Amino acid sequence: MPASTHADNRLARLSPEHQVLALRMTDFMDRADQKYFARAQELNGPPASPVPADQLSRETDDSIYDVRVTRGPVIEKLGRMLAEGKKTQPGRREGVLVWSRFYSIDVHPQTPLVGMLHATLVLQFYEDGTGFAGGWLGVMNGTRVDEDMQVLTKVVDTHFADQDRNPAVYRRLIIKGTEDTVTDFRRRPDPSGVSFYGPPVFPGDLARSYDFIETLFENFSDAYLDLVPKRAGAAVTADDVVRQDHMRKRWLVDQLYSDPFASKLVPFEVWSLANVPPTVRF
Repeated sequence: MPASTHADNRLARLSPEHQVLALRMTDFMDRADQKYFARAQELNGPPASPVPADQLSRETDDSIYDVRVTRGPVIEKLGRMLAEGKKTQPGRREGVLVWSRFYSIDVHPQTPLVGMLHATLVLQFYEDGTGFAGGWLGVMNGTRVDEDMQVLTKVVDTHFADQDRNPAVYRRLIIKGTEDTVTDFRRRPDPSGVSFYGPPVFPGDLARSYDFIETLFENFSDAYLDLVPKRAGAAVTADDVVRQDHMRKRWLVDQLYSDPFASKLVPFEVWSLANVPPTVRF
């Protein structure tokens, strides 16, 4: 299915202002699909023949999932997951879910000098008229290139400063995780990123909070993807490769044992296709 579905019978149950916001997200998902898959193709060169196994749709009691993947020599793997929520999931919030979308991209460059990107965006509306906007924007490094992480830090800091917000609490959240996170097995994100699975950016203003997160999703992901060609041809050491291998294994362990959604709710075949590195060494 496409990244968005405008023929959405749940949409009619939303208030007019929430319908506008929901349609904004579906439009963003379509645009993001076009943009990031095109960027991967630009970096990788002419695409290989499509692999049927790199597209997957699944439906569970909780959600409808759609996964799409592209692969190549520079961006070894870019995976996109779209989840259409059908009911409230544990760990989100209380209430009867009416409409929900989750969108993520995971990028695994070949060079060990650029870590993996995990970028998510979520928007939910509930029967009582409330809603939630969230997301997670972070890089898991093997070899950390300080100059590059400073670029991403500046993207985040500038975005927060432009709207008179403070990123401190969202940086603490990306390092700490949520209450459901199993710390011993958790991923190791760089502190340049932020997690919005916490207090709203603009309390009482869902539209403004969503706009803030969506815009930063795009700015952060764009800046990250600009790092890949910058480092793709650089010489690497055996230690760089070892650190990349360790980071990739740590991500898999996180998904199996720490992340509360991958480990308990999302089917293995869905999240593994969407976000697991192309190669994991033990």
